[in-house]
Amino acid sequence: MTRRMLTDEYWSKLRIIMRQHGIYDKPKLRIMVEGMLYRMRVGCPWRDLSPKFGQWNSIYKKFNRWSLKDKLVKIFKSLAQDPDLEWEFIDGSIVRAHQHSAGTASKKNEAIGKSRGGNTTKIHMAVDGFGLPIDFLITGGEVHDCKAAPEFIEKLPPSDYKIADKGYDSEKVRESIQKKSINTNYSQKK
Repeated sequence: MTRRMLTDEYWSKLRIIMRQHGIYDKPKLRIMVEGMLYRMRVGCPWRDLSPKFGQWNSIYKKFNRWSLKDKLVKIFKSLAQDPDLEWEFIDGSIVRAHQHSAGTASKKNEAIGKSRGGNTTKIHMAVDGFGLPIDFLITGGEVHDCKAAPEFIEKLPPSDYKIADKGYDSEKVRESIQKKSINTNYSQKK
């Protein structure tokens, strides 16, 4: 049996949220969502998904359809309700994109940048005091934290403390943070 991420309790809660966003509970929905989560966790190509999750192509098409309609982002926003805003941590992480990921005919911004390491994407993430995600912003990998931070911080709810690393240390970012929190702390990397 393939290892799963969703317990019965989690699935019962997620199913209700998915229904609110127009994703209907069909007989194989749970196993299809498990396949999507498995693929995200291990990073395998869609074609390498275990047949226990169903047809890889059906799962891939469903994932793309939900992504294009922003259903996955809406589910994320629903799950990120009631964060602990005493502490708010902000950081960015670069993710390598596949070498064939850029150059599609789409007019939509794909958030893929060119750098010395090739095609990359940067995920700017904010988490609450428990380490649970609050919000995120995706940019090209070449975008520095200080460039994306003011726009990102504006979207975040106010908190008692905002903690960020030295990459977010600029006057413009400090001003944005001071508007949205009581205290600011920049960690020093060694």
